[in-house]
Amino acid sequence: MIELVVEDAGESMQSAVDHTRREFSSVRTGRASSSLLERLTVEAYGVEMRIQELASFSVPEARLLIVTPHDAANLNAIEKAITNSNMGLTPSNDGRVIRLGFPPLTEERRRELSKVVGAMSEDGKQRVNAVRRAARKNLDELDSDGGVSKDEIQRAEGRLDALKNAHVAMIDQAQANKQQELMEV
Repeated sequence: MIELVVEDAGESMQSAVDHTRREFSSVRTGRASSSLLERLTVEAYGVEMRIQELASFSVPEARLLIVTPHDAANLNAIEKAITNSNMGLTPSNDGRVIRLGFPPLTEERRRELSKVVGAMSEDGKQRVNAVRRAARKNLDELDSDGGVSKDEIQRAEGRLDALKNAHVAMIDQAQANKQQELMEV
């Protein structure tokens, strides 16, 4: 049972790290990337849909993203969603595709985005800590039920702490990489 609790905690912590990395990819670095629009929803056909379901993306240049709707009738809805997303992008369309030019980031904007990445990192660390707390609670329940020695519980708690530290270090490394990417001119 102890092994199961520790394994589940490790998998959940890895999920938290993966989620944090995906969040980091949504932060604009001055280079065009379709991952910036992945979480964007568009009102189409009377329902909210993810932009990937309505369009395809291409990056012909480092600072240009082209969004090609599968149905030209959704062009204006996609353009409106991008404009309302507060990403600092100004879409332009030619009736068939939407072009998104990525201006170079100012020093002030880079610092703001660095703070956003820091907040995302803290959120990820809180998720990892929450997983550890839940696993410790499960271990305490096993301890109170009996049949498991105090030494085994302490060793498992030590393994949980080591897992937590390793996953927090992964988040810290991903944060450092993203902040370095943001500060590149």
